[in-house]
Formats: sequence, structure tokens, C-alpha cells
Amino acid sequence: MIYVLNGPNLGRLGLREPGIYGSSTYADLVDLCKTAAADLGVPVEVRQTDAEHEMLGWLHQAADEGADVVLNPGAWSHYNYAVRDACAMLRGKLVEVHISNIHAREEFRHHSVISAVATGVIAGLGFDGYRRALEHIAR
Repeated sequence: MIYVLNGPNLGRLGLREPGIYGSSTYADLVDLCKTAAADLGVPVEVRQTDAEHEMLGWLHQAADEGADVVLNPGAWSHYNYAVRDACAMLRGKLVEVHISNIHAREEFRHHSVISAVATGVIAGLGFDGYRRALEHIAR
């Protein structure tokens, strides 16, 4: 199983800052991930939460299962050491994904505490970053 986990505010895609995130919705993102996973022949579960404790539970579950994770931690990327520590427990691959290029945005977004424990990081490729993360894991 590959878990595609999305953090705060990503459920608001299509409404939230369309100049940065585009007009595609979270439902569109889920469809893209499911279609890409089916094309690759891998099982996927796509989830989104605005609740830190829920994300931690999902990461612990993935760690216990030895599952691979595609994670868009949203704003948690920049300061959330609890999410970072849960990511460090993962035994499978972890690909951190950002829809926008966090390095071309506000200064506080330039650093991710998650990146140091990730297998790889994809930023700025829009929804296509998720497809590429799934392709990397499936290889």
C-alpha cells in the first residue's frame, strides 16, 4: 500500500489561492492519484486532514505496516517537529510533495523540517508532482 497523505488546507484546493494552487479541486487530485496508481499497478489510499493528531496516526500506521508514503505536509512542513519525527519512523520510502515551488515563495516557506527525513522532495510541479512521486515509489 502507498499512502498519499495531505495536510492542512489541501482539502480546499480549487478555492484556496487559485493563482498559486490552480483551479483543480481536491477531488481532482484524488482522481489523479488513483488513476496514476492503477496505471502503475500499485494500491493507493489518498487521505487529507487538517488535524495534526490524525496525520500522526496515519504516519504511525504507515510505519507499522512498512508502507511507502507520498506526503504533502502543507504548512506543517515548515515547523511541525511532531510530523517530522513520525516521518522519521517510516521504514518505507517517503516522498515529500509540494504543489507550489516553496523556494520561490515567502521566506518562511523555504525550509522544510520534513525534507531531511524524506527519500526525495518534489516541489513546484503542481498535481503532476504526485504522479511523479508514485512513479518513483512504484519503481
